[in-house]
Amino acid sequence: MKIGFIGTGKMGLPMARHLAAAGNDVLVHDVAPAQVAAARQAGLSVAASLAEAVADAEVVFSSMPHDAAFAAVAAQVATAARPGALYIDTSTVSPTASAEAAAALAARDIGYLRVTVSGNNHMAEAAKLTSLVSGPKSAYERVRPLLAALGPAQFYLGEAEEARLMKLVVNLLIALTSGMLAEALTLGKKGGLDWAAMWEVINASAVASPIVKAKSAQLAVHDYTPTFTVDQMLKDVGLILDAGAQLRVPMGLTALYGQMLQGAAAQGMAGDDYAAVIKSAALAAGVRTA
Repeated sequence: MKIGFIGTGKMGLPMARHLAAAGNDVLVHDVAPAQVAAARQAGLSVAASLAEAVADAEVVFSSMPHDAAFAAVAAQVATAARPGALYIDTSTVSPTASAEAAAALAARDIGYLRVTVSGNNHMAEAAKLTSLVSGPKSAYERVRPLLAALGPAQFYLGEAEEARLMKLVVNLLIALTSGMLAEALTLGKKGGLDWAAMWEVINASAVASPIVKAKSAQLAVHDYTPTFTVDQMLKDVGLILDAGAQLRVPMGLTALYGQMLQGAAAQGMAGDDYAAVIKSAALAAGVRTA
């Protein structure tokens, strides 16, 4: 299948590579020179422009960092892709921005699947992403083999913006898990418990979810190398709170967690992993964790 792929960052590049490895003809484009260089180094064909990348594509993928970038790319895809093509966006963006793009794409007879992916860059590299899909069911069935190249699990959720909302639901749970750990670990450390011992107990307890286990080896040795930064999580929390406001859902815990992220950013941790809220909470309590 001829695929145009827009956005070869830490998530987009491995996804494009997996699609190419599955035997598809993949042509990528990115506006960042470093990401273009990385795509070439990975053996991918690179287009000089978005229009070139999508002109002959049967399917166009994109992986964008935020609403503004997604909206700009979706508008260009609506103009440059051929009628009958299918556009698949994998970004975490607002349902509102996605719905606006859907209208523009439909006016040009371009199909549109929202395929939000759950997982970090390491899971993208390992082809272990979970695809959350909404849009035309027939389009989903046609491209399931492509989505299977990204990871083993796909969930079809509905005809419209359901995938966008489901990704926010999942990310809310991931976010608040780090907030819960921040207060719990700070309490234990200030009371004299050993940091490594606490992680051992947590991993053997009823609260040892997959995300806790995935983070524990890194955080037990105070490593906040980012898979997803404080600033990136702040963006997602903003999307979650906006969705809550639109749907009239009180989101007190999420709002408080947003303030924890702001505190971490103010302490110089904006580029650290979002779990740096743990380090931030400890500092606020006068606790040295390392």
